[in-house]
Amino acid sequence: MTALVTTAIGLMSGTSMDGVDAALLVTDGRDVVRPGAAVSVPYPPEFRSRLRDLIEGAGDRDRVRLDLTRRHADAVRQVLAAGGLAQGDVDVIGFHGHTISHAPERGMTDQLGDAALLAELTEIDVVHDLRSADVAAGGQGAPLVPVYHRALLAGTALPVAVLNVGGVANVTWIGPGEGELLGFDTGPGNGLIDDWVRARTGADFDEDGRMAARGRVDEALVARFMREPYLALPPPKSLDRNTFAVTTRALMDGTSPEDGAATLTAITAEAAARARDHLPSLPDTWVVVGGGRRNPTLMKELRRRLGVRVVPGEAAGLDGDGLEAQAFAYLAVRSLRGLPISYPGVTGVPEPMTGGILARAAAGIRQAGGTAS
Repeated sequence: MTALVTTAIGLMSGTSMDGVDAALLVTDGRDVVRPGAAVSVPYPPEFRSRLRDLIEGAGDRDRVRLDLTRRHADAVRQVLAAGGLAQGDVDVIGFHGHTISHAPERGMTDQLGDAALLAELTEIDVVHDLRSADVAAGGQGAPLVPVYHRALLAGTALPVAVLNVGGVANVTWIGPGEGELLGFDTGPGNGLIDDWVRARTGADFDEDGRMAARGRVDEALVARFMREPYLALPPPKSLDRNTFAVTTRALMDGTSPEDGAATLTAITAEAAARARDHLPSLPDTWVVVGGGRRNPTLMKELRRRLGVRVVPGEAAGLDGDGLEAQAFAYLAVRSLRGLPISYPGVTGVPEPMTGGILARAAAGIRQAGGTAS
């Protein structure tokens, strides 16, 4: 029997707060995966500032929610144009929204966005709220992308690690045995570096790692950061973008801008290297995706501290920018078909689970998720 394939759009607004990634994907929700066009739509500085204020506990939530949703609708229009498709060619949108806070230990995860409005604006069904069912079942609600990494890297030499460096960094470990899959947040990603650079220069990030490259890594500060209790915890585990913000401000007090950027870059790399302590076996290759792969200074630190082959996603045939958006298209299709999107070895749920809520373009909202075998 021919697998039933679906054309989907995935949307991702990541913890770096730089914009919306949108990607087309044709998939059966299992093995058939054909990525299509992808676009990145930057947030203007004014909106990024309002979003940051909201995450820090201030601002108008309703205004930001509606603005964010309309920007996602625009990203849908742009990726349709890039792929030469019409609205009617797409079956579903996977809408992550933007994480405002994430505290699974309190049974809470908050992704901002208006799925009903997005369905109305795009005239396409929308699967959203993909983390809540997992958290309600006692899971971490993150990361969700490992099942997509596994589908993409089937047939490659295993084990392999995929390190996604956004605002927070997370790793997927894919083992050689049937169903061997592990994933967790390793520690800070670009978030601490971005905040440091913004506070000292006004720039949004350390472009090409140049500021860090001019600085000197303070290994004593790196070692002090590595005493953070989270880093020693066994998975499953996950982070909020601001988990280490207070600690880092105290730790880096008095450090020069360049040395601070260099040290925070080293901290991101060392935290990823410490994640090896929690892997069942050590990969010979780490594939880096997300914005962090574009930072040569960070990539150099990762190679030095991991001591193995470290390559950008493109070297493994992956779209390092569009990968997470593709993943949420894939997860939306799995949600529609009642297939698991989270697993005991990744989020810590008792059994493989599906999840998500379906907002129909013309018929209201119904629950799409639940427990699946």
